[in-house]
Amino acid sequence: MTAISPAVSETSLAQRALNIRRHALRMGQVQGQGYVGQALGAADLLAVAYFHALNYKPHDPEWEQRDRFYLSIGHYAIALYAALIEAEIVPLDELETYGSDDSRLPMSGMATYTPGMEITGGSLGQGLGIAVGACLGLKRKGSDSFVYNLLSDGELNEGSTWEAVMSASHWKLDNLIAIVDVNNQQADGRSSEVLAFEPIVDRWQAFGWFTQRVDGNDLDALVEAFDAARSHGGTQPRVIICDTKMGRGVPFLETREKAHFIRVDEHEWNLALNHLEEGDTV
Repeated sequence: MTAISPAVSETSLAQRALNIRRHALRMGQVQGQGYVGQALGAADLLAVAYFHALNYKPHDPEWEQRDRFYLSIGHYAIALYAALIEAEIVPLDELETYGSDDSRLPMSGMATYTPGMEITGGSLGQGLGIAVGACLGLKRKGSDSFVYNLLSDGELNEGSTWEAVMSASHWKLDNLIAIVDVNNQQADGRSSEVLAFEPIVDRWQAFGWFTQRVDGNDLDALVEAFDAARSHGGTQPRVIICDTKMGRGVPFLETREKAHFIRVDEHEWNLALNHLEEGDTV
């Protein structure tokens, strides 16, 4: 059970995901640009992570018994900030400072700045290796905590990622849950065309991981997958491969051809927020 307040836990996951998307759009509006497409796509998995799966205390982000959430993809910081705001780890009023001088919410995630930001995810491909080290340390301390590591399909291009995949299996790190956001986009084009990653399930299984693949925008499927990852009885690391839609919830962003880093015209921010509200079925 997550150690979050009853007021926080009573809100539906669908509403949490909607709020995360809303927070991300509002932060994007502050700068007029950003990695908003990724935030909209990952909102559902972040909602399930923070409001169903993780064990944490919102007002004590350094609580020793907490589960750790590592953001390997540092440019997804806007997505994680939105989740941290919704989880009441970061105050809502800081949203308007996003990307500004002296803000605790820089455009790329830095652990020294932001409560709840466990690692600094700069160069891609390093987060999973850090998670492996953390899981080894937690085991040696006798901790029951889990480490969740969100990485991208683009990070599968990095050899360091696969070294970490192999190491986690070797050390039987059953306290490690990797989450791969497969949106098939990166800076240089479609991830599958830059460097093919299929058959992705077979590859993770070949390295000895308990592997699931789900629709990353299906809350029920995500809940089931997160539960299965946590309760799996084998001494294996676990991975949840999540197929997500860039710009999810905002039709004109979902269909934008180049959505890795986007600039949105001033009038489009309110249009995007309106689309979210119109599609609200919670």
